[in-house]
Amino acid sequence: MGEGVADLAVADLIQKVAERTNELQTAQHELSERTADLQRLQAEFVNYKRRIERDRQQVVELAQGKVIGELLGVLDDIGRARDHGELEGGFRRVAESLESVLTKMGLEQFGATGEQFDPNLHEALMHQSTDELEPDTVAAVLQPGYRFGERVLRVARVAVAQPGDSD
Repeated sequence: MGEGVADLAVADLIQKVAERTNELQTAQHELSERTADLQRLQAEFVNYKRRIERDRQQVVELAQGKVIGELLGVLDDIGRARDHGELEGGFRRVAESLESVLTKMGLEQFGATGEQFDPNLHEALMHQSTDELEPDTVAAVLQPGYRFGERVLRVARVAVAQPGDSD
């Protein structure tokens, strides 16, 4: 009878080990699922932070562009004053400071005589007959264009060269 009891005890131990092994495998499977869930959540959070930072930066750039866009009229007035020789003394220093600050912020003026006409950057207000310039180039800049970063705030208003008599 001793052998039967021992066999029963061994069989009982084997069954308990098998149950524990199943429990352990189940626990390991659940652990790996929770770990994968945690990794997915962590990746989503990192992407969320990047998206929020990108959106924040876009809002800042949009606000800066809006303020700078409102100052374009002031820059036009400064340019006209400079062209007429009326930019003197303290006003000249203030104007240069304003232009310097806006340039540091990323404002870029464009539109120059001789540039190839680009309807995305230039608005043709008139045509000018000339043989001195290639056709479809900027013959005169009537109002400069401005871009802030990648955004065009205002297209340049220009006269476009056309072949023909310059008389």
